[in-house]
Amino acid sequence: MSEDINDLLNVTDAGPDAHFLSEDFWAFRKMVTPILMQILFWIGLSACVLTGLMILTPLSNEYRDTWNGTRVTFGLTLIFLGPVFVRVYCEFLILFFRINETLTEIRNKLESRAQ
Repeated sequence: MSEDINDLLNVTDAGPDAHFLSEDFWAFRKMVTPILMQILFWIGLSACVLTGLMILTPLSNEYRDTWNGTRVTFGLTLIFLGPVFVRVYCEFLILFFRINETLTEIRNKLESRAQ
């Protein structure tokens, strides 16, 4: 992930004339959202697992002795399938940015051939 951030910020080892943020970043040609989606994926994954564990281990005394099959099924489903759904959702959102990057690369190659 550090490579993505370095690529995003255009950090180079070019010495004193190296610039921290490139023109592409400020002109919105470089997208920040794909990296944010990766962060949101990990937050969503943690939320699914923690919520599933909270459902499996009730804190109130009135449910402590009850072994409710529905609660256990829902908790385990949330723990195992919740992260899959969060991943699919994040991939769906990132897809638009990947399409944009690919089209930009195609445009740049066509422009370089024309010159």
